[in-house]
Amino acid sequence: MTTLPAPDGTQADAAPAGPVPPLHGLRVLDLATLFAGPLAAMMLGDFGADVVKVEHPRRPDPSRGHGPAKDGVGLWWKVLGRNKRTITLDLSAPGGRDTLLALAADADVIVENFRPGTLERWGLGWEELSAANPRLVLARVTGFGQFGPYSHRPGFGTLAEAMSGFAAITGEPDGPPTLPPFGLADSIAALATAYAVMTALTARTTTGRGQVVDMAIIEPMLSVIGPHALWYDQLGYVQPRTGNRSRNNAPRNTYRTADGSWVAVSTSAQSIAERVLNLVGRPELIDEPWFADGAGRAAHADVLDEAVGSWIARRTRDEAVAAFEKAEAAIAPVYDVRDVLDDPQYQALGTVTEVADPELGPIRMQNVLFRLSETPGAIRWPGRPHGADTAAVLSELGLGSAEIDALREQGAV
Repeated sequence: MTTLPAPDGTQADAAPAGPVPPLHGLRVLDLATLFAGPLAAMMLGDFGADVVKVEHPRRPDPSRGHGPAKDGVGLWWKVLGRNKRTITLDLSAPGGRDTLLALAADADVIVENFRPGTLERWGLGWEELSAANPRLVLARVTGFGQFGPYSHRPGFGTLAEAMSGFAAITGEPDGPPTLPPFGLADSIAALATAYAVMTALTARTTTGRGQVVDMAIIEPMLSVIGPHALWYDQLGYVQPRTGNRSRNNAPRNTYRTADGSWVAVSTSAQSIAERVLNLVGRPELIDEPWFADGAGRAAHADVLDEAVGSWIARRTRDEAVAAFEKAEAAIAPVYDVRDVLDDPQYQALGTVTEVADPELGPIRMQNVLFRLSETPGAIRWPGRPHGADTAAVLSELGLGSAEIDALREQGAV
């Protein structure tokens, strides 16, 4: 592999001073936008992969403009673009195509989310990419997959949240289907894509060959909502909307406290349900025949919600949480982001960390996804400006300044 410079001027492939990250030496080209593909590439970068973000010279990744900005700098991009070096290439231009093939020859993974057939139209399909690098893993992240009657439709996470059945079971029983106010399907697809990429790379150690990952955003979302297909197949059962309640256990809901806050209670285990009812002063309900299993309790959720809700309503959030913890019952305050940043457990885990940013100064964002005891991940830098590393990356490919200038004049970079 060629050795590309990191934004701080060091070699991107040079061994770090501390423990070597688990994905050190892995080269990833991120061609994707909005949001599953780039998030998957970010996750790989968090654990040491050398991720090169490829954007169109005149149309930057739309995530740079999504959501709030500070001083004209998009904040979402600072997270999504972290640990990536940024270059510009017009893949539809001959010079851009040739440059991408040169980069692919030295890469391990490409992540893309163009509509099926787009890369092929540019002469950058699997046939050309695998010819340039037989060990390459090409992760193709689309709304509906690479084939089938919907494959050429534009696909977004919202559509997956609707078509997976998630929206149909979310919301109050007498209300409309409810979509999440954030990119849930994209985030789940990103986790699945990162997992799929690592699976394909592991297979490569045996076969010596790369392969295509076909990730349809509608599928991971369907996997995480539970055994709905099996329930319907075997029982004809279609789960209805139940609000915050569960058809599998009770009490399970959110309850308002005396100081106007909210808490969430879960009683998935029988022993926890008994502790909750003893705590709220209603032990006689434990002796009811229907209390002996989750389904029976769920059928009497009105009675249980009244018992738990009235007890919590007479106490502040801190009082309710403290009492539940003393009783070894399951409760959590309903947080907004301010609570998250102040919470001692999140602080102990380092879940939100401070990162130095050249444009904005110190900024806080979510840390890497998990902790490894020997080879931890890290945020080496936040999202960088559009095309900031183009010259450095292309020069490491062996292109001279005149060749890079010629590509600029062609509009290829």
